[in-house]
Amino acid sequence: MEPHAASSRLAALLDQYGPRGTAETADLRRVQDLAEANLDPWRRDLPLHVTASALIVHPPTARVLLRWHQRQQAWLQVGGHGDPGESDPLAIALREAAEETGLADLVPWPDARLRHVVIVDVPAGKGEPAHEHADLRYFMATQAPETARAENQDAPLRWLFMTEAREATSEANLLETLGRLGRLLA
Repeated sequence: MEPHAASSRLAALLDQYGPRGTAETADLRRVQDLAEANLDPWRRDLPLHVTASALIVHPPTARVLLRWHQRQQAWLQVGGHGDPGESDPLAIALREAAEETGLADLVPWPDARLRHVVIVDVPAGKGEPAHEHADLRYFMATQAPETARAENQDAPLRWLFMTEAREATSEANLLETLGRLGRLLA
């Protein structure tokens, strides 16, 4: 897809999204500005660029899957950057989730709606300066949690009940995402 068309599609998705609270409203506005100003808001060389992630849940047990992120030194949801030519955040979140967990049966849950828009700081590393991710978050479900496999030894995975997941992370934005999922599971 052409960069301008991809940016327009992203802008349309963001225009339909209803943020919760002043922090998310401010983050959403910055991401909308990014989509309107850049032909390709997914470009990794921008100081603020779009990423997509998924909080994976096993609905029958209400457990979530978190991955250790070495660079952030934190237990977080799975996800990341679009590959060249990719611009559909749901497809990117699904691809990244499958790559990072080995789960082959992931589906959007309970539907394919965007669930959280948040801007997160990323520390310098891997030859990149410190920058920000405009992260578009989705919920994904698996029916085969036992098949989850870490993509490498530096990125272990943990299935956690909601209270355990809240204790495992210190990231306020992930606590908010967990809260939104928890309300759907209740």
